[in-house]
Amino acid sequence: MIAAPRFRPRLTAEDWRNLRTALPFIAPWIIGFLAFTLYPIFYSLYLSFTHYSGFGDATPAGLENYQHMVTDSLFWQSLGNTLYYTALAVPIGVVVAIALALMMNQNLREVAFYRAAFYVPSILPLFALTFIFIVLLNPGFGLVDYLLGLVGLPAVNWLGDARWTKISIVLLAQLGAGGPALIFLASLRAVPIELYEAARLEGAGPLRRFWRITLPLITPVILFDLIYGTILGVQIFTPAFVLAGGTSGGGAYTTGPENSLLFYVYYLYKNAFQYSDMGYASAMAWVLFIMSVVLSFAIMRWSRYWVHYEGA
Repeated sequence: MIAAPRFRPRLTAEDWRNLRTALPFIAPWIIGFLAFTLYPIFYSLYLSFTHYSGFGDATPAGLENYQHMVTDSLFWQSLGNTLYYTALAVPIGVVVAIALALMMNQNLREVAFYRAAFYVPSILPLFALTFIFIVLLNPGFGLVDYLLGLVGLPAVNWLGDARWTKISIVLLAQLGAGGPALIFLASLRAVPIELYEAARLEGAGPLRRFWRITLPLITPVILFDLIYGTILGVQIFTPAFVLAGGTSGGGAYTTGPENSLLFYVYYLYKNAFQYSDMGYASAMAWVLFIMSVVLSFAIMRWSRYWVHYEGA
């Protein structure tokens, strides 16, 4: 049996002219991608199998960096802190974003102002937001403990007690819920109004309409937010770095009480730039990449049981 010839599209003379015209415009992006993205990715993979301080030549190390992770207690503590934070911050963030979207979807005259007010914190620099949060959580004069006192609750040492430091960063993460809330708002407005009208005729109340109509139809957006939030969650760094420095009185390389602020990327950073162990830091970076892929894949597999696609 004669195999069918493969279709190979041929570029015409006009196509080649268009390509030559376009190349100078896209060349800066191609060069930047190769030099600052693709090359560092493969170079870090090479460094993960070496001992390298950042200066001089790298010496081969085989699998030593990866084997060291197994016996490194700080590695496991940083991984535990990171997964603990992600497991709390991501689901809470989804709930907060949906709640904000529902509020921003109300038919009020001032709704445009509320949308802007909810969204602004998500575009502020995280570094600055963290410093503001330090002031709000200060056990001596912070607004949060003052409000707790007004309702008869005891003050909490948010930044000095290992039981509360990660919770404080989870709360800080919710200040950025305004961005995902706008995406949820768009998905809420895409729900057909006819479904709500039919539900009202059947006697369904607001809560039943939310559970039976709204929530199932926005599950694709929830899935997106879960995956995106998980990828960001395992890379948590800036709040931990700033809060750890704040709790120590200025030490930029501290890790909070009982290493409670030693998150994975923070420990990676310390290995690379404080301990000058670029090989070990590169190995940690690749483990982080694999962990992100595995978590994203697991969420996608899990989504088969609860995500409803329109028309499916």
